[in-house]
Amino acid sequence: QVQLVESGGGLVQAGGSLRLSCTVSGSIFNINDMGWYRQPPGKQRELVAIITSGGSTNYADSVKGRFTISRDNAKSTVYLEMNSLKPEDTAVYYCNADLRERPLASLSEYWGQGTQVTVSS
Repeated sequence: QVQLVESGGGLVQAGGSLRLSCTVSGSIFNINDMGWYRQPPGKQRELVAIITSGGSTNYADSVKGRFTISRDNAKSTVYLEMNSLKPEDTAVYYCNADLRERPLASLSEYWGQGTQVTVSS
C-alpha cells in the first residue's frame, strides 16, 4: 500500500524558516510529479510548488523567492524549504505525488495526511 508521510511542520515566528519532508513508501514503479499544497484556515487547498521527475519546478506567486522545492529520487522524498515565513503562510501543508505502482499502470494521485505550519507575527 502506497503511503506519503510528511514531517517538519510546526510553529515559527515571522521571518523564520522551516523544512518539510515527504517520503513515499510502498510498492512503487516510478514517481512522476511531486508537489506541495496548502489549505489555510477557512480557505480552499491551493498549490504551493511542484517538481517534475526531471527537476523542473513551478511555484505559486505568493511563495516565489521564499520557498524552494527539491526531491531525492533515490529516497522517494520531496522537500519544501520555507524561508522568510509570513503569518499568511499559516496552513496545513499536504504532500502530493503522481505515481505508477506497476510498469503498465496508469498514473495515480496520492496525498499525505498533512502537517500544520503556523507562523506567528
